Amino acid sequence: MKEQLSQLIQQALDALVAAGDLPADTRPDITIDRTRDPSHGDLASNIALILAKSAGRKPRDLAAMICAALPAAPFISKTEIAGPGFINFFLSASSSQAVVQRVLEQAGRYGCSEVGAGRRVQVEFVSANPTGPLHVGHGRGAAVGDSICRLLAATGWSVASEFYYNDAGAQISNLALSVQARCQGLGPDDPGWPEDGYRGNYIRDVAQAYLAGEQIDAEDRHVAGRGDPGDIDAIREFAVAYLRREQDLDLRAFAVHFDHYFLESSLYESGEVETTVARLIANGHTYEQDGALWLRTTAFGDDKDRVMRKREGGYTYFLPDVAYHFNKWQRGFERVINEQGADHHSTVTRVRAGLQALESGIPEGWPDYVLHQMVTVMRDGSEVKLSKRAGSYVTLRDLIDEVGCDATRYFLVARAPSSQLTFDIDLAMSQSNDNPVYYIQYAHARACSMRRKLAEQGWDWAPERSLAALERLQEDHEKALLKRLDQYPEVVASAALASEPHTIANYLRELAGEFHAWYNAHKVLVEEQDLRDARLALGEAVRQVIANGLHLLGVSAPETM
Repeated sequence: MKEQLSQLIQQALDALVAAGDLPADTRPDITIDRTRDPSHGDLASNIALILAKSAGRKPRDLAAMICAALPAAPFISKTEIAGPGFINFFLSASSSQAVVQRVLEQAGRYGCSEVGAGRRVQVEFVSANPTGPLHVGHGRGAAVGDSICRLLAATGWSVASEFYYNDAGAQISNLALSVQARCQGLGPDDPGWPEDGYRGNYIRDVAQAYLAGEQIDAEDRHVAGRGDPGDIDAIREFAVAYLRREQDLDLRAFAVHFDHYFLESSLYESGEVETTVARLIANGHTYEQDGALWLRTTAFGDDKDRVMRKREGGYTYFLPDVAYHFNKWQRGFERVINEQGADHHSTVTRVRAGLQALESGIPEGWPDYVLHQMVTVMRDGSEVKLSKRAGSYVTLRDLIDEVGCDATRYFLVARAPSSQLTFDIDLAMSQSNDNPVYYIQYAHARACSMRRKLAEQGWDWAPERSLAALERLQEDHEKALLKRLDQYPEVVASAALASEPHTIANYLRELAGEFHAWYNAHKVLVEEQDLRDARLALGEAVRQVIANGLHLLGVSAPETM
């Protein structure tokens, strides 16, 4: 509807240009907003205020001229000029009711678009080190990242999801030493335990599986335990595979899939890290100081220059990050989105600076970042801090096992990533209107129940017949639902553009609330067939949009509850 109205306004502007009332080059960006107060109409534009100065006219006078030049359109019942020159548009009843037909015809595609036009986008998320079970913070990244992928796919992008994991470096060495110590019969409290070793019970499980010669089949590797406590290389390979498999199982239980896994070690094996260093040196953006190799990142907006190669040898972690993102660029991704924890904030500027220093045509501000804040898990009013399995944090599997995949995904995605999140286990498990995921799923189940009750009455419902009766939808609750349904494609497009899946969660809660209010206030299965058909069509449209929206969040839409 916004697009149709924008076209109508541009036609009016073209007419005013032809009449000499506006400059010849008048082709502005036309903004259409939904009104908050129904008395101000359905949609509004500030176009007259934007053009008043260049037109040499008062905004209200120009607004009147635009309204007079608007071509007749059946979807507009009237226009009004408000305040300093806003134009308010009142939609006709038939145009508002037509959204039901669009939803029923497009079904699962309602809300989808081709804005992305098949352009390639990569979304990297989770990217947890294979040193332990996924924690609830990883779960938030998984929920947000996967929903971003779903939103982009729904708006016409060619989406590739990727999991990058550091299978090299100090943390992996500490993992191997920890498992080896367990294999040798040591515990975390023994004197010989590695200083930076991992202490969770899962290390004991890895050691026992290695000694037993267990075969590990992970998503990207297959390894058998050799059983030799002295073979640190074999232990390292087995431990990484074991924990990769555990992470795979957690993600599968969370309904998250990755198209590609990328290993940090491959950047060294392929020579891409060394190639990146050589290119930065050749471009004149590096210098030696105190025995270390530095990158002059301050030339690209960083607050200080960064060490690339340490004095004692070896690269700092940000250098392989630059090589990795250069690899993404070379793979042809026009857009890249990194969903990571807020502790990665400091890497954003330096990675972008490193990419600019490569002088390879990479746009400034590439890639995009979505950084999520920490999650606090609560039960009975107190914070839950520890997992028996992990020993030091709450795991994602703990939450899934306790409250289910649906509630876990919804709660982790329902707030803006930039906001800290409190995950209330008691609320997530409650079957009440206070639990948003239950409230939304119950609205879907309620809408499904209308068709079952219809059959019990011995009545039938034909969608094509009901479309001829939509003018019967005249109640205020029904008008509110029609307006909310019409907003859905805009919400999806905006959420995809801004990488903000929480706006889908907010929309669904509002839609569910309006549906419950309508359902409680008005009988659907009335004797009068026209009214019954129209209300059934409205209920089916709401059901379809709830299902579509829940799919974007990776949450199921149950037919019964």
